[in-house]
Amino acid sequence: MTQPVRIPADVDREDTVLANLTARQLLILMVAGIVLYGTWAAVRDVVPLAVFALLAIPIAVATVVLALGRRDGISLDRLALAAVRQRMSPRYRVAAPEGILPTPAWLATRNVQDLNSKADIAPAALELPAEGVTETGVVDLGADGIAALAVCSTVNFSLRTPAEQESLTAAFGRYLHSLTAPIQVLVRTERLDLTGQISELREQAPKLPHPALEEAAREHADYLAQLSVQSDLLCRQVLLVLHEPLGAQRAVDGLGGASPLIALTRRTRPHDSPQLSVEAARRAAEARLVRRLGEAVDLLSPTGIVVTPLDAGQATAVLAAACNPDSLVPVSSHLAGADEVITTASVPEDDTAPSSFERPDVSAHETGHSEDDGPGGRGAR
Repeated sequence: MTQPVRIPADVDREDTVLANLTARQLLILMVAGIVLYGTWAAVRDVVPLAVFALLAIPIAVATVVLALGRRDGISLDRLALAAVRQRMSPRYRVAAPEGILPTPAWLATRNVQDLNSKADIAPAALELPAEGVTETGVVDLGADGIAALAVCSTVNFSLRTPAEQESLTAAFGRYLHSLTAPIQVLVRTERLDLTGQISELREQAPKLPHPALEEAAREHADYLAQLSVQSDLLCRQVLLVLHEPLGAQRAVDGLGGASPLIALTRRTRPHDSPQLSVEAARRAAEARLVRRLGEAVDLLSPTGIVVTPLDAGQATAVLAAACNPDSLVPVSSHLAGADEVITTASVPEDDTAPSSFERPDVSAHETGHSEDDGPGGRGAR
């Protein structure tokens, strides 16, 4: 009979090697100790021990603090490396796929002093992990592979009975146990624009069959307009991100590591097959993504979660909103890209309709009781 095994919540915690210290901490302490001992061995004939200890003790204390200290769950050595990397990286980045062009001669000769004084904020090309979005909605990550985005509906867990909660947890656990590759569940919060819903209510109110319904629609539109002025409305979007590398997927064991059967299969093959081309590898990765999306739809449907893959326009809008969340222009899949030529000023007919990641309808009950939406609710606040 099998026995349950408790898994710690922090599954990414590094394993300890000696004296409750990780290999990284031991390496830092050993390197610092070897350097201090070597320095003492080289200068002990000319430097008194008290003078050397006066200089070595602060270095040793700083090394111990750097190796053992933590802040917000991150070790201080990693924070120090991140600070050095941020300090050495360019401070001002611009979208320039073709690279930063040199300053024109006429501008450089007129503003030499200004350019010299602002040399530390010289622009650099912005390198984003996503190189583009295909027509099928797959995000091209270059050498890192491809990714697919899907929006997920939410379930109010707190209003369910204990039996239903246990059933939901078991169903979600079955999906997690079926994973053979990492996924990301991203919960985004963004401002909610009710302009389209308010305009639609006021336009459709005269067409209602009864005057009472028309009055109710106008009152609800006025309520939403007043709510937008008085409150900062927010909506939540839950995204499921699936990533696939371009290389062939390796077999894994029960713990997620490489399977020992790989060595046996390699020995039985007389000759390894030639490396697939980039196009073939990309097609194979896309096929794996489609299969994984289908598994997510099938395994999460018993929990009441609807998984909807995003098309090219919707995925582009999500990436644009994530890169520039404070933009004054509402993100829409109808916006022209940076390399597209605008030939007409016409607006699509469904431009006023909410995009797939915006909330399609907001009722007075939901906007007035946003705190009761549960842990994953999308109610406006």
